[in-house]
Amino acid sequence: MVGEPELEPLVGPPPDEGPIDRSLLPFSATADPQGRLSVGGVDVLDLADEFGTPLFVYDEAHLRDRCRQAVAAWGDGVAYATKAFLCTAMARLAHEEGMCLDVSTGGEMHVALSAGVPADRLVLHGNNKSEEELAAAVAAGVGRVVIDSFDEIERLGRLLEGSTRGHGGRRTADQPLSVLVRVTPGVEAHTHEFVRTGQDDTKFGFGLASGAAKTALAAVRANPALEAVGLHAHIGSQVFLAESFAEESRILGRFLAPLRLPELCIGGGLGVPYVAGESAPSLAEWAAAVLQACREAGVPERTRITAEPGRAIVATAGMTLYRVGTIKELPGLRTYVSVDGGMSDNPRPVLYGSGYEAFLPRALDATRPRAVRVVGKHCESGDVVVPDARLPADLAVGDVLATPVTGAYGYSMASNYNKVPRPAVVFVTGGEARVVVRRETDEDLTRLDS
Repeated sequence: MVGEPELEPLVGPPPDEGPIDRSLLPFSATADPQGRLSVGGVDVLDLADEFGTPLFVYDEAHLRDRCRQAVAAWGDGVAYATKAFLCTAMARLAHEEGMCLDVSTGGEMHVALSAGVPADRLVLHGNNKSEEELAAAVAAGVGRVVIDSFDEIERLGRLLEGSTRGHGGRRTADQPLSVLVRVTPGVEAHTHEFVRTGQDDTKFGFGLASGAAKTALAAVRANPALEAVGLHAHIGSQVFLAESFAEESRILGRFLAPLRLPELCIGGGLGVPYVAGESAPSLAEWAAAVLQACREAGVPERTRITAEPGRAIVATAGMTLYRVGTIKELPGLRTYVSVDGGMSDNPRPVLYGSGYEAFLPRALDATRPRAVRVVGKHCESGDVVVPDARLPADLAVGDVLATPVTGAYGYSMASNYNKVPRPAVVFVTGGEARVVVRRETDEDLTRLDS
């Protein structure tokens, strides 16, 4: 391997050596007298034995509770951001619990529609929607399209002009397409630079300070085939400060107030704790901060103010189970614990330096004095799952190791790097487990080859 980085010393305060913080686990997590973990009434070690590892495990009751909290906080129109985690079972669940669904591509739209979600409960995003994606959205009757560029306004104009002449689509000139104009408010959220989206220098939306947002709104209003029903913005992901969202809302609110538009969506991005000691606003606290800021900015009471949580719905509901394959001691350096997954099922540590914790489901309440680096099986030195993990002293080859809070951007960002099949996904509830995404097989790896 060329250009592999040298070993870096551990920096910062050492992680907690006590038992895993239970606030990082799904709502239904319990331990028996011997310390074995169950989720949804199902023994986690039994899940690993039955379905294999790596394995994504989701607490269905946790998912449903978070959806209900979102609807209670924001009201009708709040949308689940499907990019965080999507399969047909998740799409149905979010819809059943009263959420709309935010889809960013034709593929996500296809999955949501295949799950039986009504098209008018979908919001289509994307900074580079193809003509085919837009045509599919129009034909299906998608509820909202978020306009992201002047090219898209022109593209939609051509498409809708054709549909009114009988060349496809379900809308006519008397049924304009409902759109939101995506505004870049100039807010730099306190998060990783790769997931900031609200600053002026971004590929998303129309700048407010530059006047582009005002020009775009005028262009939409000038097209009789489009109906501007509101504004949309998004400042970033994994944001812990409610004040960042309040600042966004005040800026947007001052722009929106005189426009008499009926909707404002402030996007998603609410953070969740991944390691002990982190904290984030609740869904209710997030909504309250935004609503107060909007009112202070003069947004009328009648305006529907909503959001698009994704990570906040699914992250803590999920965990990943691995099997330990090797334990390699490097005296004076560190201990490497290799598991049977890695960057192909969770690329976030590699992409963003994201922190996670690790524990053994057979010993939930055990102390974790052993300092290790949990790594994957891929041919990359950067294939790190948890760079500075703490595990029980009796860790052994063959143990099932779990990383909590992997319900968001784990499976959805998974790949087949090194031709590793993607894991299965199971939902657990009421003492039962069901596979909602089957494990890929070696045959799947060549299915598209010609």
